[in-house]
Amino acid sequence: MPERRTHVAALDGLRGFAVAAVLLFHAGHLRGGFFGVDLFFVLSGFLITGLLLGETAGRGRIALAEFWARRARRLLPALVCVVVVTVSVTWVWGTSSQLRFALDDMPWVGAQAVNWHYITEQIGYWNASDTRVFAHLWSIGVEWQFYLAWPVVIAVVAQGQYGERITALLAGMGAMVSLVLTLWLGVAVDTTRAYEGTDTRAAALLLGALVATAPVRGLARRVPRRAADLVCLVLACALVVAWAVTEGEKAPLLFQGGLFLHSLAGAALIVLMAQVPGTHAARIVGSRLPRRLGEISYSLYLWHWPVYLLLLPRLSGLGDWGGTVVAIAVSLVAAVATKRLVEDPVRFRSGWACGRRGLGVVAALALIGVVLWAAVPAPIPGAGTVDISQLR
Repeated sequence: MPERRTHVAALDGLRGFAVAAVLLFHAGHLRGGFFGVDLFFVLSGFLITGLLLGETAGRGRIALAEFWARRARRLLPALVCVVVVTVSVTWVWGTSSQLRFALDDMPWVGAQAVNWHYITEQIGYWNASDTRVFAHLWSIGVEWQFYLAWPVVIAVVAQGQYGERITALLAGMGAMVSLVLTLWLGVAVDTTRAYEGTDTRAAALLLGALVATAPVRGLARRVPRRAADLVCLVLACALVVAWAVTEGEKAPLLFQGGLFLHSLAGAALIVLMAQVPGTHAARIVGSRLPRRLGEISYSLYLWHWPVYLLLLPRLSGLGDWGGTVVAIAVSLVAAVATKRLVEDPVRFRSGWACGRRGLGVVAALALIGVVLWAAVPAPIPGAGTVDISQLR
């Protein structure tokens, strides 16, 4: 189905807005900017499901090994680069607590399960991440776990005439189960389990998957362009208001349906922009600046938190906004360099990464990371900590 493979600039723009919200949230300037992660989840569910269903329709099956290999080429090079550089810089420049926690988290980052590490060790997301340079990678772990499980489901159920309807039904039912789990687990004093659990955050990914199926896409295409513009405007305004006024885990309705409603609004916005051609909303969101930001959003997300933790405390003399501007600029430079020099060459097997050379270099870099983890001495607990709570 051709429309599955059509590039939609507005979706890159949505990524740009999402990563900007996260950057401002972690710098303490946008209270509900963490919702940007939910928008990433919905986008991932939508795009991955569309690719998988398109492959099923075109080839009659899903080549799971090829799919996972493509995901690895797309995501692992930048992640390995960021982890190795971050540990090295933290060893030289960070506090003893930052280095100790970085070494503690590294194996879990490598296993793409750092979210469950934090949950099982009762490391609260909202009050304990300021000393952990890899705290933000919980969301990458959630996405990887989704990439492992959901393609297998689609490979089994998406065959035949009613395959997409069954996929839509399962995605919708799965999202509802995830909502129930969130309602149940979200009443705890520490909401980290509800916030970082793969099962609870699956709602956003599955809502994205739901709107990628033929029944929902067909409904979206029937919406007149003017009506789609109006609905997109209302939804976009609702998302912006949520980002501006929601106060983290203190929001009383966040884990009582708030996260789900935000993801549902994001899913509706995504499918309308992707399926209704020529809307003003899609042209605005897909304009150059947000689109360019969205194109580097993955590397930017990977870099920004280590940069914040290691750099912002040293920029206090510039004031809150001055330090934030410098930290974001450094993150942007690192993200652009990573995309151009690491991500794209390995992904497309071009330049220095022709053939299998890129994968070999990434594997060698990962081995360096293992050596660093084994060789760097773990600092004594409690030594040389710095209070950087102003980052949140």
